[in-house]
Amino acid sequence: MTLSRIPLAAVIGSPIAHSRSPRLFRHWLRKYGMPGHYIPMEVPAERLEETLRLLPDLGFVGLNVTIPYKEKVMEIADQVSDRATLIGAANTLIFRKDGLIHADNTDGYGFVENLRQSAPDWQPEAGPATVFGAGGAARAVVASLLDVGVPEVRLTNRTRPRAEKLREDFGNKVQVYDWVQAGNIVEGCATVVNTTSLGMTGKPELRVPLDAIGPDMLVTDLVYTPLETRLLREAKEQGAQTVDGLGMLLHQAVPGFERWFGIRPEVDEATRRAILG
Repeated sequence: MTLSRIPLAAVIGSPIAHSRSPRLFRHWLRKYGMPGHYIPMEVPAERLEETLRLLPDLGFVGLNVTIPYKEKVMEIADQVSDRATLIGAANTLIFRKDGLIHADNTDGYGFVENLRQSAPDWQPEAGPATVFGAGGAARAVVASLLDVGVPEVRLTNRTRPRAEKLREDFGNKVQVYDWVQAGNIVEGCATVVNTTSLGMTGKPELRVPLDAIGPDMLVTDLVYTPLETRLLREAKEQGAQTVDGLGMLLHQAVPGFERWFGIRPEVDEATRRAILG
């Protein structure tokens, strides 16, 4: 008689001790009474491919991927989703039963679902969006904003060439502005997004003039430590609707959990409490 294996999953990166994903997945596994385990796994760069090929034989059904391997795993995967290809990074790996490794990116999904849950009256088509930053997170955000109907993305980054590359990849709905104009381009926008690490605990503040933010805007920050950044605090004081970045972390994990463990988890207040500890 063959006993079915208990499914295993992990988050890989280097370093990885800071990750909150294990806390999140343990909460869901307990909540739904699911057999399975989810662990943090630090993998050295020179052993990355070897590890990915070995894990399915050990009972692993998939992985979350974080810094610095989001781009590297795409070179190793046998299949890469259109979303991951467009974004240029993968954060979710699925070990298929036929032995193939499938790479996907759920960051954009998590970003949009966070806004839809936290600001159900958000209308992405109501006006342009301003996006601060042009890194991997920005690519996922821009892709998802365009996908849900934002008519224009005003993009600004401290180093302009990186922003220009993003515009080349995503087309003429993306307009690039110099960082010194960051405060000005907010005017007339419906959505404002910070995708940089500025404002995170231990990092410099996002020192952008915020005078143009008003009550007809939705402002969100991907930073979630602290939950209320300077950007969100000042936007709230100026009457804007604000959404913190924690929900994106929670929602981007939903597709992976469903694929690996067979049930679609709910993101609710208890989930937020579990991740905040």
